Amino acid sequence: MMKPVTLVLAGLALSLPARSAELVALHVRTAGDLAEYCGARIGAPEADARINYCHGFAQAAVDLELQHSGEKKPFCFPSPPPNRTATLHEFVDWVRAVPEHRPLPATEGLFRFLGERFPCK
Repeated sequence: MMKPVTLVLAGLALSLPARSAELVALHVRTAGDLAEYCGARIGAPEADARINYCHGFAQAAVDLELQHSGEKKPFCFPSPPPNRTATLHEFVDWVRAVPEHRPLPATEGLFRFLGERFPCK
């Protein structure tokens, strides 16, 4: 016999509208691709997924690069570190400003931008 609490919870679960997650296939190859995701317009189709992908991709790439670069870092963030969203918006502007940046491999473009923006002294 089910306890009353279980019945209430089961009833609530059945009364909730069914929402399935919409699958979105995302992949970047170039700095231009990454900039398009980072610069997705809020409210546009798939914007949340693109922006989240951008942030996750950038954070993982930066973490790995800094972890594996040893003593000679390719870029040096100030303390306190910059706001990720603002920095990625600057990256978008950097890519859009110079067409030659677009075809660079995504991580190469990101690291080149970060090296220019946050050079090590």
